[in-house]
Amino acid sequence: MELKKNRATKAANLLIEARKIGPIDKLPDDCRPTNLQEVYNIHEEVSAILGPICGWKVGASSLTAEPICAPLLTGTILNSPVNLDRRNFNMLGIESEIAFKFASDLPPKSEPYTENAVFSAIETAFAAIEICETRYKDSNAVDTMSNLADNISNGVLILGPPWSKWHNLQIDKQSVELVIDGEVVVSHFGGNKAVDIFRLIIWLANHLSNRSIGIARGQVITTGSWSGMIPPGSAGKVVTHFSDIGQVEVNFS
Repeated sequence: MELKKNRATKAANLLIEARKIGPIDKLPDDCRPTNLQEVYNIHEEVSAILGPICGWKVGASSLTAEPICAPLLTGTILNSPVNLDRRNFNMLGIESEIAFKFASDLPPKSEPYTENAVFSAIETAFAAIEICETRYKDSNAVDTMSNLADNISNGVLILGPPWSKWHNLQIDKQSVELVIDGEVVVSHFGGNKAVDIFRLIIWLANHLSNRSIGIARGQVITTGSWSGMIPPGSAGKVVTHFSDIGQVEVNFS
């Protein structure tokens, strides 16, 4: 157990240092994660230093695939419209997402959380833009588990105005548009690979309960991309619009 903690601590320290002084090539062999448990161990070590945790990202590659998650750290959730300096980002990938804010705690417990229990804790939904980031010089040259250990490439999450009628959300009828400098680059209905984003939230509540973490009142859960990851290039203005939920905007200088 101590060896596993030492591996996670070393990897976490390297990823934290990369946030401060610039990206690294890769994690060395003696602390590179080889499975999801080691990934989550690294997340916890990073969060212990850069926390507190203000939310979570969760996603899945298909309707039936096992979801994965990562914490959103202090200072990484912003309100739209926001102005950001593109020079502060190494990757700068844009994803259109739907996020939810919790009005009450879902603490760890012995019995699984039911759908009703999870839904009763949700306060509002938001149109969101996640800006994906990497602490590696080239994320494409790094193995999957190392990328997952890097908080699943979370950089910043930007939230539009709150939408209180989230319980009326019909996922398959929800349209999304991603507009970059006035040009529509994504426009379709649906598009999230997980399909059922509510399944992700229920899974997350029970996953975090099993890890003795839980979900805290006020935390925000974002549920994966509806657009894929789009590089904005030199664009100045990026807008995501969901037909029922609303709009979110980020401007780059």
